[in-house]
Amino acid sequence: MKLVIVGGVAGGASAATRARRLSETAEIVVFERGPDVSFANCGLPYYVGETIVDRSKLLVTTPEKLHERFRLDVRTRCSVEAIDRDRKVVRVRELATGRDYEEAYDKLILSPGAMPLRPPITGVDLPGVMTLRNLQDVDRIKAVVDGGKRRAVVVGAGFIGLELVENFVHRKVTTTLIEAQPQVLPLLDVEMVTPLAEALSVAGVRVLTGAGVTGIEARTEGALAVRLATGEAIETDLVVLGVGVRPENGLAVAAGLAIAPRGGILVNEFLETSDPDIYAVGDAVAIRDFQSGEPTQVPLAGPANRQGRLAADNALGRRQPYRGTQGTAILGLFGKIAATTGATEKQLRRAGTDYRKVYVHPAHHAGYYPGAEAMTLKLLFAPESGKILGAQGVGGAGVDKRIDVLAVAIQGGMTVFDLEEMELCYAPQFGSAKDPVNMAGFVAGGLLRGDHPQLAVEEVLALPDTDRPFLLDVRTPKEFSDGQIPGATNIPVDVLRERLSELPRERPIAVYCQVGQRGYIATRLLIQNGFDARNIAGGYKTYRLFHPAG
Repeated sequence: MKLVIVGGVAGGASAATRARRLSETAEIVVFERGPDVSFANCGLPYYVGETIVDRSKLLVTTPEKLHERFRLDVRTRCSVEAIDRDRKVVRVRELATGRDYEEAYDKLILSPGAMPLRPPITGVDLPGVMTLRNLQDVDRIKAVVDGGKRRAVVVGAGFIGLELVENFVHRKVTTTLIEAQPQVLPLLDVEMVTPLAEALSVAGVRVLTGAGVTGIEARTEGALAVRLATGEAIETDLVVLGVGVRPENGLAVAAGLAIAPRGGILVNEFLETSDPDIYAVGDAVAIRDFQSGEPTQVPLAGPANRQGRLAADNALGRRQPYRGTQGTAILGLFGKIAATTGATEKQLRRAGTDYRKVYVHPAHHAGYYPGAEAMTLKLLFAPESGKILGAQGVGGAGVDKRIDVLAVAIQGGMTVFDLEEMELCYAPQFGSAKDPVNMAGFVAGGLLRGDHPQLAVEEVLALPDTDRPFLLDVRTPKEFSDGQIPGATNIPVDVLRERLSELPRERPIAVYCQVGQRGYIATRLLIQNGFDARNIAGGYKTYRLFHPAG
């Protein structure tokens, strides 16, 4: 059995080592076009910022180590140029010498990854306009900063762009962030990234959302100018493009393998391409979405590693299906954490999927124990069954833990009613007796049972004034004076029973407090007194996510 793997890093290196653990007799050859067979892509921005000081720490392993421990034949600086499926050979070019040769295979695994997009604008190939994919890219970016340059423009506010911005700021580089979409981190729902936008502003980053770049111009002494659609030109020493990636599908296309509409290599549940002797993994593939079952492209290291492992299993005769990718991802930015798993509200709307949502704003551990940090959790679920469809979190410590729990819940096909019953670790420095995950389940379960009728604040405010419900703020007068939803009347929850006569019985009432709990208590009180009342999901804090303070 001879297994040839094209590409290293997450998917290819995982496939190679897994294959050796399964078979001591298999001949395993790994071709990698670059000089490094396996490196920590996700650590690259932190090397720029010198959080990671030692460059060698970014090397996960080397060809020498892979040969020593696994007897793998790893050939770096070798580019696979073509696949002859009929003869079952690949044509390889040694980049150092230019020599071409053929290598036969019994099974082939493609792990070519994805290339950073370079938008079709003038000046995109100028010196000083860079992307970040590998160690050579990060060396070039870091050299500019190390050389004393102190102005940078990052185009694209996705994960890589935001991580680079944070690390530029750590190096005291004046940074402008440009994003064509109307929000930073477009993968998440718009309200959930408000704390990130605020953190960027506090850090001194100029953020331009909804801004189109029309070109890049060379200026004197190596400087550049980024031209916007508005006509503004931003002078800088360095431009880093982080506008997305495209699958490296050239080999697959030339070999006649099936390709998805967005360019990913199509694979089945066993990671087989349209040729049963060829598998594909990682950022280059169109993989099954765990929720919808539709082909999707999710360039994340975790899924790529798992796919590489399963592709090796299947290439060596096992039949292990890949469940699909649910897009669990996390970002740290200036002390804020944002994470997501499963479907977002945007995705559910695009797919025409019916859903409900709730927000909770708990602390990450017991409030009486010092150091409790606030978070916001958004939970999306099916309106009939309560099956969990997706979740997002933003805040401080503990966001990662809760999104991980909810990711497992999605994998297990669990419902919001299961979240109510989850038994999670509790001590005051780690959590609360009612964990934030439990709280999300309580609110969602109450909504589905009819105990906790809710309204979404953006839906209320979208109504004409004549059609809006009566807005009732049940916080304290001090909280109300510090800021309120326009048009609200303030009656604190603790005196509400005595002031019911001030409320209209012929008109629906939308109740809110700071985070939802007092609003829930007030809603229950009003319903039992004959009022048509609903709680605004997540209270005033959720309103502020949609309408940040100026």
